Amino acid sequence: MSPYEFLLRELRQSRIDAGMTQEGLGERIHFSAQKVSAVETGRAPLTGDFVQLVDDAVGARGRLVRMWEELVKDDAAPNWLLEWIEIERAATLLRWFELSLIPGLLQTEAYARAVLSAGGRYSEQEIAQRLASRMERQAILSREQPPKFVAVIDEMALRRTVGPAAVMVEQFEHLREMANMRHIHLHVIPESAGMHAGLVGGFILAKGPEGEAAHLDNPLRAHVTDRVVDLDMLHDVWESLRSDAASRRETVDLIQEVAKTWT
Repeated sequence: MSPYEFLLRELRQSRIDAGMTQEGLGERIHFSAQKVSAVETGRAPLTGDFVQLVDDAVGARGRLVRMWEELVKDDAAPNWLLEWIEIERAATLLRWFELSLIPGLLQTEAYARAVLSAGGRYSEQEIAQRLASRMERQAILSREQPPKFVAVIDEMALRRTVGPAAVMVEQFEHLREMANMRHIHLHVIPESAGMHAGLVGGFILAKGPEGEAAHLDNPLRAHVTDRVVDLDMLHDVWESLRSDAASRRETVDLIQEVAKTWT
């Protein structure tokens, strides 16, 4: 049993010991009984906020929260991603280019689930764990002192169907909200730009107190580098992409235009 599975069992047992049904707990923490059941059975991602609410509701006095913080929080992520998560948390500036999908930190839960479910690569338990990790990572954008987040995405990432139409409608509404935040700068490279420097693949640049590092994806795992020669090359690519991308205002207009195709 993994730490993640162990905590799910402890959450369920703590609810039962407190004399609560799933419906009763849901009423206390403002979730549906279906949502409580989905989390307890691993069909929905577990988050730190949910653990805190349950801990308070069942009178666990911080025990469940401590288990989440000390044993589970990073266990939800694949081992090869842990190095990058620490870099991401410490960053004061994140620059993200994505070619084919909405950047992970801007994805809704439903959109992220559809992405992770594609191709049948993961079991339901693995999908729930990776969802939990992705949702937890997004917390850096809403913390008291968030990093500046600049995302450049290819227009095709907006137009690619990911899940049912309702998933896309929700994702676009979320994108509009995020794009209007002061610390988030979203830019789209329009299809009219034609060939551009990012067609070889996405990457992330993270700058923090200890320096800078980059994250590059491949089908198996992430590659993290802080080699000066790699960073210099990616800086050049980034500047080229920014020059091809639309302004923030133009991007919001394009998002609104594409959103109409999903309603």
